[in-house]
Amino acid sequence: MAPQRNIGASAEAELPEYAGHYRLESCLGSGGMGVVHLARSTSGMRVAVKVVHARYAMDPEFRGRFRQEVAAARRVSGAFTAPVVDADPEGGRPWMATLYIPGPTLSERVKRNGPLDPDQARRLMAGLAEALRDIHRVGVVHRDLKPSNVLLAEDGPKVIDFGISRPRDSELRTETGKLIGTPPFMAPEQFRRPREVGPAADVFALGSLMVHATTGRGPFDSDSPYVVAYQVVHDEPDLTGVPESLAPLVLRCLAKEPDDRPTPDELMRELRSVAAAYDTQVFVPAQRTREPREESAPEPSADAPARRLGRRTLLVAGVLCLAVLGGLTALQVSGGTEPARRTTAAQSTPGGFGVWEAESVPEGGGMPQCSYGTRRLLCALPGSVLALDPADGRTLWRHGVEGTTRSEPPVVSGGLVQPSLDRIGDLEALDPATGEPVWRQDAPRYDGVRAVGGMLLLTRADGTVTGVDAASGETRWSHRIPGQAVPYFSSFAGERGEPAAYATSPSGDGSGTRVTAVDPATGDVRWDAELEGSLTPVGAADGAVYLVAGGEVYGDATAVLRYTPGTGDTRRVTLPVPVAQAQAGVHGDTVHLMGAGGSLVAVDMAAGKQRWRLETGVSRGSEPVSDGRHVYVTAPDGRLLGVDARRGKLLGQTRPRLGAGSDRVPAALPAPVLAGGHVYAGAPDGTVFGVTGSDPAGW
Repeated sequence: MAPQRNIGASAEAELPEYAGHYRLESCLGSGGMGVVHLARSTSGMRVAVKVVHARYAMDPEFRGRFRQEVAAARRVSGAFTAPVVDADPEGGRPWMATLYIPGPTLSERVKRNGPLDPDQARRLMAGLAEALRDIHRVGVVHRDLKPSNVLLAEDGPKVIDFGISRPRDSELRTETGKLIGTPPFMAPEQFRRPREVGPAADVFALGSLMVHATTGRGPFDSDSPYVVAYQVVHDEPDLTGVPESLAPLVLRCLAKEPDDRPTPDELMRELRSVAAAYDTQVFVPAQRTREPREESAPEPSADAPARRLGRRTLLVAGVLCLAVLGGLTALQVSGGTEPARRTTAAQSTPGGFGVWEAESVPEGGGMPQCSYGTRRLLCALPGSVLALDPADGRTLWRHGVEGTTRSEPPVVSGGLVQPSLDRIGDLEALDPATGEPVWRQDAPRYDGVRAVGGMLLLTRADGTVTGVDAASGETRWSHRIPGQAVPYFSSFAGERGEPAAYATSPSGDGSGTRVTAVDPATGDVRWDAELEGSLTPVGAADGAVYLVAGGEVYGDATAVLRYTPGTGDTRRVTLPVPVAQAQAGVHGDTVHLMGAGGSLVAVDMAAGKQRWRLETGVSRGSEPVSDGRHVYVTAPDGRLLGVDARRGKLLGQTRPRLGAGSDRVPAALPAPVLAGGHVYAGAPDGTVFGVTGSDPAGW
């Protein structure tokens, strides 16, 4: 069949006949980024092929988004999505092919046949909860779950169209003032704090979707998207007509705060209790039509490159359900929460260090986020910050923290513990010896904060940066940073001399990056440089700054750079094979990259070459850290890996620590903490544990 011609002002003038070796037979629909076609491979297999609109094919931003879509779709391909068959994001007209799934969208089904009955609705909700669990487990947040993005296949619902999805630990920034998503199905944080959108936003969308599925309308309805946005943020949802058996669960999904929403696994458990027997019969759907559908056709699932090439991480606190840690002795509590307890005894080692494990209370779960300072381990939990004795894991104090926590650990700045750097709300600083507040002040709304050189740098959405003295809480300066529209700073522990805050601005076509070093004490620019490529700073040592090329928009790290501002010298080492969705750490003149697929790479910048590459088998591990002898990485199942830094050989690893709370997927894995020759790590079961760093083979 010859390709059909689209008709309409917004349609393509003429569709291509082939995408790769797939012959395009007919148009299934048109979305914001492209047209979806029914196509066949040379063997006759039916696929759905999404071809990017011609007007966007030469736009670097849209090409970047499409690369993300392809990457996300490949990561989440499985039982609850349309598996990716093939793709060419670099072609003249980029395209992606997924398996064709017969069946209508939920939007079509409700429009044609009316709302689902209670049993159908329960099965739909259970299937989508299971789909979200699998999507979140591979580190993707969909961000646009809606009826037109759910296919009702014979074997259950399929979630499609990952065009605006992104990894939970991604720092791909939402343009200020630009809404990303579909208002009736967006969570409050997508309007209020778009840079903090995490898995809990998909749960909110599921609640809105279930109201539509059972009533034919949304929980917040208006002809104006602006009114809908106001209702989502401020008003209670209208659940009139939602089946009584599902209404309480739907209402929990629609909670305003991410922390108050259930996880997908909790939804599945609740739904099993709704029905005496967990009926898995099919949904009903009639044969899928080929008519163009609203907004989003059965577009192949897609991806957003995972990124975390630096220290910065943006994610939603609601997804971090971290457990309460404990110690062997009574707690000194500053915040009024139940004490945690330690249940695993310390095990002595030849070096005299007690290998210990501080465990969560039984109902805990999640990965504690820890750092080291003032001879203490400082760990962040939802609603509290703890100090642990690094020698044996005893809890020294615990302080209750109001507001919404995210994933960054507390840090020591100005001699005080700063527990508020990873949340929205007031600023406060704690005495590191007792956990008691030293100062507290109201803070204006800010979008990012970084502790650098005894200062807290607060960035607002309008680009204004405010410098606050970390020791006293007093504001020292407030102004814009020249050349940086909305600066989000990186800083690096152990930087010699006067530490700097680094901000970057990539060019529109990704060909260059402006790097600015700012004096945290005054906000003055120390130096400014235009460097080639899309770059992210990952470390600083001996007067040089290390950056990785590739990164958050394009997904793969392709090169490592060392820039010396004093002389302007730049050394670039191109990687023989790109490292997918890399995170990076620097030790001396060596940069270690950990790829999402398990590749651990050491790049010797002094020698100008890649030293070694190890395939660890760890999918989406943490940022690598090194003490010069070994490289350490945390795995998603709680293992700590120790690798020989010279040869790139795996020397040892600890046991997995998934625990009962393994359904709670962390938005970003905490990097191991090195202190005093020991290594400390957090795990999904809520534990923090310490081991000797000198002998990974003995773990």
